[in-house]
Amino acid sequence: MKEVKYEEAVRQLEEIVVKMERGELDIDSMATQLKKAQELVKLCKQKLKHTDDEIKKLLENQ
Repeated sequence: MKEVKYEEAVRQLEEIVVKMERGELDIDSMATQLKKAQELVKLCKQKLKHTDDEIKKLLENQ
């Protein structure tokens, strides 16, 4: 997955959820979108962990 900013990843996840809730996805599209959603969630977790680590490092150095 190309580099995606956190906010963009969350926006894409929200779009997938809305489409699923509205029943706009057929079974094939749903499988593809679920895989994309898993990748986006993983990316968001990594970005949050990285930010958390950076904050902890800054606080320890004070």
